Amino acid sequence: MDHQLRRLTADDAEDFRAIRLESLERHPEAFAASYEIEGQLAIKEIARRLTKSAIFGGFIGTELMGVAGFAPLKSPKAKHKGILWGMYLREAARGSGLAQALAQIVLEYARSQVEQVQLSVVSDNAQALSFYKSLGFESYGVEPRALKIGDDYFDEELLIHYLK
Repeated sequence: MDHQLRRLTADDAEDFRAIRLESLERHPEAFAASYEIEGQLAIKEIARRLTKSAIFGGFIGTELMGVAGFAPLKSPKAKHKGILWGMYLREAARGSGLAQALAQIVLEYARSQVEQVQLSVVSDNAQALSFYKSLGFESYGVEPRALKIGDDYFDEELLIHYLK
């Protein structure tokens, strides 16, 4: 499958909202954000986020099939670090190479701003852990009970990729 990658803009707000809500609804344990709160955001707020944040999209044809965000930390003592967040691919795009391409564009973008990129993955998500490790991420710990949904707790494995 042929795919295109680019940074999303305010014009992509409707498409981004749809894929973001899909990710939060189908895999609530994989994201700190919640479907209920994100679903209440006005499209204007989502467009503003896309303008201010580095969020990349992977397209197959004209359809947004994957997203991933990057956020550098702001503190003077932590500004050498950034976070890869919110990565999600629609099922039809899985196995197409889009995930690797999307992660690579985020890492390339991050390389000009930070020395290392961090992320977290629910500990029992073996497929995601394997994917990120194949990109050069290394585990540096586990946060027990990192997320709580109802009465269920989810541990997160903490991963880091040194760019410099």
